[in-house]
Amino acid sequence: MKVSTTQPFQIIYSLYQLEFLGNMLQPYIVQLDQEGRPTLLSQNISVKNVREFAAGLDETDFELVRLLESMQKDAILKKFNPKKAPSNDFLLRVYDPEKGDKAIQEAIHGYLENYRAKIFPKLLGKEVYISSNDGNPAWKKVNVRPDEATVLFHLYRNEENTHYFPTIRYGGEKVDFQYKNALLLCEEPAWLLVGSDLYHFEGNLDGKKLRPFFEKKFIPIPRKVEEQYFQKFVTPLIAAHDVRAKGFDIIKETLQPVPVLTLSEHTVQHQQTLFAGTAADEKNGDPARQTELSLILSFSYGSFSFRFDGDGNGAHVSMEKNGDNYVFHKVRRDFAFEKSVLKQLRQLDLPLRNGAVHLDKLSALSWLQAHADQLGKSGIEIRQQTSDQRKYFIGVSSMDVSINENEGTDWFDIHVKVRFGAFEIPFLRLREHILRQKTEFVLPNGEIAIIPEWWFSKFSELFALLEPRADHGLALRKHHLMLVQELDKESLASVVISRRLEKLRDFEALGAYPVPAGFRGTLRPYQKAGYDWLRFLNEYRFGGCLADDMGLGKTVQTLSLLQHQKEEGHPAPSLLIMPTSLLYNWALEAEKFTPDLRVMSYTGTGRFKSTAPFGSYDLILTSYGIARLDIDILKAYRFNYVILDESQAIKNPASIISKAVMQLQSAHRLILTGTPLENSTMDLWTQMTFANPGLLGSQNFFRKQYLVPIEKQNDEPARERLHHLIKPFILRRHKSQVATDLPEKIESVHFSTMSEAQEKYYEETKSKYRNLILEQIDREGMAKSQIAVLQGLIKLRQIANHPRLEDATYPGDSGKFRDVMHKLETAVQENHKILIFSQFVKHLELFRQRLEGAGIPYTYLDGATRDRHHQVDAFQSDSTVKVFLISLKAGGVGLNLTAADYVFILDPWWNPAAEAQAIDRAHRIGQDKTVFTYKFITKNTVEEKILSLQKHKRQLADDLISTEESFVKSLTRQDVLLLLE
Repeated sequence: MKVSTTQPFQIIYSLYQLEFLGNMLQPYIVQLDQEGRPTLLSQNISVKNVREFAAGLDETDFELVRLLESMQKDAILKKFNPKKAPSNDFLLRVYDPEKGDKAIQEAIHGYLENYRAKIFPKLLGKEVYISSNDGNPAWKKVNVRPDEATVLFHLYRNEENTHYFPTIRYGGEKVDFQYKNALLLCEEPAWLLVGSDLYHFEGNLDGKKLRPFFEKKFIPIPRKVEEQYFQKFVTPLIAAHDVRAKGFDIIKETLQPVPVLTLSEHTVQHQQTLFAGTAADEKNGDPARQTELSLILSFSYGSFSFRFDGDGNGAHVSMEKNGDNYVFHKVRRDFAFEKSVLKQLRQLDLPLRNGAVHLDKLSALSWLQAHADQLGKSGIEIRQQTSDQRKYFIGVSSMDVSINENEGTDWFDIHVKVRFGAFEIPFLRLREHILRQKTEFVLPNGEIAIIPEWWFSKFSELFALLEPRADHGLALRKHHLMLVQELDKESLASVVISRRLEKLRDFEALGAYPVPAGFRGTLRPYQKAGYDWLRFLNEYRFGGCLADDMGLGKTVQTLSLLQHQKEEGHPAPSLLIMPTSLLYNWALEAEKFTPDLRVMSYTGTGRFKSTAPFGSYDLILTSYGIARLDIDILKAYRFNYVILDESQAIKNPASIISKAVMQLQSAHRLILTGTPLENSTMDLWTQMTFANPGLLGSQNFFRKQYLVPIEKQNDEPARERLHHLIKPFILRRHKSQVATDLPEKIESVHFSTMSEAQEKYYEETKSKYRNLILEQIDREGMAKSQIAVLQGLIKLRQIANHPRLEDATYPGDSGKFRDVMHKLETAVQENHKILIFSQFVKHLELFRQRLEGAGIPYTYLDGATRDRHHQVDAFQSDSTVKVFLISLKAGGVGLNLTAADYVFILDPWWNPAAEAQAIDRAHRIGQDKTVFTYKFITKNTVEEKILSLQKHKRQLADDLISTEESFVKSLTRQDVLLLLE
């Protein structure tokens, strides 16, 4: 029969005993009589039907119903009887006195205790009853005491033993619970039923401490075991509870805590760094990175010290035995204060767990040094484990750097003062540690100081570039201006420099210089700005790199500078070194713009191998080849300027020509190039070291500081530091920025489809090389497979152009060749002039044969061409010559072909800058027609895939003012798979 919700009712919680499982609770809805007393009409409630009685329940009742359902027998069987054996059989087997499963018994007990600990505190203020044997859930009312009872434990020591027993008090009255059939309904926290009264206790009492006394007055502790018993049991009992003692003393102390961080050293084989990015990368086997320090938080209370453990029990007890007497010292701990210190340390990024953290030595001591002031202000003491053999400096360290411009010299004077606590350290000793990445430094008192990590990151460049002076001081060359300015900007050094030198931060803010009177021509605004920049560098004796786009007039800017030098009366001539192909062009440009310059060409096999005539000239023109051969002659002469045109020729520092030009003597140095970086950042090192010796440090320093981080680790801060270092000495303008008066340049890509025979040939070759290349990559790695990759890709590119480049006997046609000829013939008929560029001479030969067969006049240029200037002049001046066939290497630089208005790029190149240079042969100053560029790509071939890869391989060069990373060197195995799929 159901309880009516229209009549008075009440929820009650009924206690009953369940075999094997012990004391249980069940929620019931009971109908009430007119006096408000429970009747015999009742019904179980569960999660399923509790909402029917919502009007008489509160949120706690709903929560209790849910929790109690998880304690019922069905829920227990579902959880612990997965094989679904009959419930009675399962429980009989588990709780069999002889063969029972102790593990499952303990699991069930723990499960029930977990729920009891949640349920009993929620019974406060609820109606609780004891169920009768005949099933009446409201048989006997339980008085749930609302306040906490207290327990006092007694230890009375006499000559024979110590009596141990507890007493319970509630509301000031003693509770008589012994020999009263008391029931422990929940163990921890304890809920004790004595008669019809249900008690709970102050301090989350463990009920197991009361159970032994339900049927005995006390527990005797014999003298022979008392010391062990006192240490293991009585000590934690006194710490957690109130204890009354006779026969020994309990001294209670309240002391002010002092937080302490203790360092303890131990060596580890496998380092795990908890500070992200602080010391994860070991440096040269640095012992500071192979040893761990434990940082342990503890608190000193007078002479007592306690490690932070987070227990929060409020007190700590230590036992002292004097002869036959015992003294227990009970120190009350301030856990609120201890936790506030822990929180503060975590906010300072110390990742303490359970009051301790294990860090590599460098991270630990760097953290301590960085936060020494804050720790001191917070009263946190730092100590080191006394047993450690080595002692570490854990005080405040400082480095003060001052930089002053030395007027009238090429130097900054550098002064550095380093302190570790009371010790001032000679800078030269510390400098070697920083350059060698050694983090440990032994102080005069024997303590080991750890050099702060940020000294390495912020000052390693400065210290590597310093040079000793004759007076034992230190100096920095003025071409390291940007490094000085960055240190000043970040407040890492006090800097004093002139306002004029400060202007070099932005060359556009430099003062204007008059154009030399003997210069014949007009400098465009950006060319005049370049001339002003060159004059400024000259004034401060800085070298520079003029890296303007092709066609923007690097030649005229340089000639205007040289004309100024002549007019200033500099007696020494300047030496200008270039590729052989450019000698004629420089001579023509000098005659046109600076006719007053006396120019000598030091070239040819019949040259007079002596510097004797040089004094009669203002400018000596020679080639890289001659400079290499005659370096012993040239290096003995001191020039005004040594200028390298197309200076990427010295990009390899190990090459003979690079080593040769480094030996040349001059007052000033200048390099000219449109592509200062082609393959690697090392290209920059060689060229900038020529222009400004020492600017980028030693080759080894540059490799470690920049090349490896930038190219191998994609280190953006390293890339940015390098950019800032070279920025004042490289001037690069793009045509899109400055040559706004140039006509439009229209670029488009034409996709060609392979002929049927060509496609078959291509697929067969691709399959063959794909397997060979991938096998080698997997066997030897990508680095050792670059030649095989390059050879395979070149084969495929040749076939994509025309299979006859690979096989002269190939009888078929080429889709690209057919498309190019069609567009070429159309352009010729429309009276256009066309430049045709290809990397492959064999490809040009095919077009040469076709043009001759069709009677179309053309000029031709490759590396073997002897009458180079005749070919250029014929194309530029002869209106009947419409086509110029040019190989990339022979015609990519140094040509002025403004007669052309069409440019055909026959095959994509690894370096996109090479395509830009080819286009710039026509799209340059002097061009008055729109330039149309067509890039011919064969669909479904490696050419098409190269286009997409090029887009992802240019970031380094773009950031460092140049062109691109080496295409092949930058390929990964996945890139090769993409190219050959």
